[in-house]
This record gives sequence, C-alpha cells and structure tokens, in this order.
Amino acid sequence: MSRIGYRERLVDGELETRLASSGAVVIEGPKACGKTSTARQAAASEVLLDVDERARQAIAVDPSLVLEGDVPRLIDEWQVAPTIWNHIRRAIDDRRAPGQFILTGSAVPADDITRHTGAGRLTRLRMRPMTLFESGHGTGAASIAELLRGAGHSGPDPGLSVRDLAERTSVGGWPGHLGMDTGPRLQAVRDYLEEIRRVDVGRLDGTRRDPDRVGRLMRSLARNVATETPVTTLAADAGGPAGSLHAETVRDYLVALERLMIIEDQPAWAPHLRARSILRRSPKRHYVDPSLAVAALRASPERLLEDLGLFGLFFESLVIRDLRAYAQRLDGRVYHYRDNTGLEVDAIIELADGRWAAFEVKLGAGHVDHGARTLERFADRVDTERRGLPAALVVVSGTGYAHVRDDGINVIPVGALGP
Repeated sequence: MSRIGYRERLVDGELETRLASSGAVVIEGPKACGKTSTARQAAASEVLLDVDERARQAIAVDPSLVLEGDVPRLIDEWQVAPTIWNHIRRAIDDRRAPGQFILTGSAVPADDITRHTGAGRLTRLRMRPMTLFESGHGTGAASIAELLRGAGHSGPDPGLSVRDLAERTSVGGWPGHLGMDTGPRLQAVRDYLEEIRRVDVGRLDGTRRDPDRVGRLMRSLARNVATETPVTTLAADAGGPAGSLHAETVRDYLVALERLMIIEDQPAWAPHLRARSILRRSPKRHYVDPSLAVAALRASPERLLEDLGLFGLFFESLVIRDLRAYAQRLDGRVYHYRDNTGLEVDAIIELADGRWAAFEVKLGAGHVDHGARTLERFADRVDTERRGLPAALVVVSGTGYAHVRDDGINVIPVGALGP
C-alpha cells in the first residue's frame, strides 16, 4: 500500500522480517500509537473489525469470508471478534506459507483465547507511541546499537531546550496528534485517558470497574511514575471518601490497564554482584507514554517547569519509553537496578547475546556528575567476570552536547538518542 504521508516507524523493519518467517504477525500496542498505519504499509488487503459491522456479522456465519483477500491481509482490532483467532491459526496451517496475516490489537485478550498458537504460526510485535527520533524532534545521532558495540559518541546539542522537553513530555508521541498546536494535543490526551477510564476498562472483559476509582488510581500512578511504589501505597493514595481501596481491587485495575497497554512496568535487573548487596526486585511503574501521566494530573508544560521534581520523574519516563523502542530493535529489554544500600540505576539495556549498558537519567546538566558517580559505583559492584563488562555507561541529559568524559562515561542529551 502507499506510504504517502506515512512517517517511518522503528518497527517497520521488524514487521517485514517477521512476515518473512511467520504465518502471521500480531502487532500489539495502545490505541492511537500507529499500529494500523504501520500495518497498512505492508498489507495487501484489509478488514477493520472495529468499524465494519458486516465483517463482524460474517465472522458469526463463516469466518473464512473475512480471511479471504490478497496477502498479507490486515485484520485490524482482531480482539473485537476474538473467535477469529483459531480460524486464522487454521488458515495458516492450511496455506503453509509465511506472511499471510497482520493482526493489530489495542487490548490483550484473555489467555484462554490465544492459548493455541503453535511454533512458526504467529509472532507478536510490540508498538509504542513515537520516540523523539521517530516524531522528528530528535536527531538520532547517538545510536544505541553503536553504544552497545562499545563505541562512544560526541556531537552537537540537538537543540531541544528544557521548555521544549516539557512540551514533548506533555503532548507525547501520538502520531495522530502531529501538526496540532499544544493546547489541542493536551486536550486530546486527556480525552484519550478519559475514554480509558469511563469505557475501555469495563469493555475489556465485561467486568464492572468503578470509573471514579480507576481515575483515582490513574492519578496515583501519575504521582508515582518512575518509582517502585507498592500496591498498598497506591491503594491508600487512590482511596476516596470511603477510605483506602482494597489491594485486590487495585491489582485488578492494574492488570486491566496492562492489558490495555496503558501502563508498562520496568522490571528489576538481577546481575551477579561482587558485594553481598541484596537486590530489590520490585518493578518501576510507568505509563506507556509520559503524556498519559501529565494528562492524569491535568498538568501542562508550564506546570512541569514550575515543579522540576515532578518533571524529572516524567522526563525519566520519556527516556525509558524511547530506550524501550531502541532496545527492541536489538532484541533487548530495559530494566532498572536497586539494592539494599540505596544504589539505584535508572535503566539497564540487556541484549539476548549478554551485552549490557547502564543509563542514568538527569534532566539538569548540574546533576550529570552525580549520575556518572552512580554509574561508576554500580559498574564496580557488578561481577564482570561472570556478567561481562558493560558495553557503555551513559548519563542521558536533558540538554547540552554529547561527549565522552575523561572517565569513559558517555553524556548524551535525550534528543540525540536513536536506534
């Protein structure tokens, strides 16, 4: 299909590769992150189940009618009619050829629906909102792939001011909002979150969930973004006039938001250590895009500039969003580190081949030295004979130029990061 007006995404290459080796690719991600547009670049035909009532009726009569068409055939928002899953699986078995279907979904169905897959039939591809590089607000000059090969990077300031970063954090990486003014973009994200609160968490599996309680939990998550806040604290913080929410209620709501791919926890890294430090294993909590945290608090770029402590947490969440996208292209994952001595590292990228790099996130240039010292302490604590030396130690700053310090630690502004 035509690519006119399409802004390239990091997953484009992954989609092409996976279509060549699997019968179907399931693109998963939150609503409005660009799944359908990306899928259309590779699809030869399509059916949009969320808006095509006749297609949904056809599934009830003869699902094969919906599966007919040039391949790869896009089945958009397939979870609207989850019974089609097994028919797709059988069609792949019958056709015995790769690249038959592209499925997109903005919610993860119950496990029993997708328990039958089979090796080589379907593969899953995660999409998130745009990185700064994808949206055109970053240069991408500092390649994460090169850093993980051990290369340092030096380069000019990418030109993003602290005020620019406050705006980018607040409006997020939603491709459908590109070109809009800041005010309408802020309102669009608030409306998006309101729809999640009022409709989607209840529609997900037919379970009744109180929209007011969901909204209070969303605000609590926003106040505690980029932290390891336990469920009990969220339950107390999200409580209303009747007092604290039940912990089980909060866990149910969190699972619903995870299935809608609105939140995405950052797991803890567990390396071998030289010292006898005790690792903490709680995940950090993040929205899939920092703009959702801003929207939950009805904040704005101006408010972030007035509250730099809050801005710092949201900025860290923005960096994690981008690092996840860059790491995924390398078959890597993003973790965090914390031990019982209070030593914390904001992000660890670990690749499947064992290479790893550590990142500290510092919005202000005045905190770069502190971040570098933290990385040095951390690297000294890891048992590198068993775990290997870090490919890179990086302080991700808000502004400034990229350079390699005398101690070998990279300092890279977020606007320079790229795949």
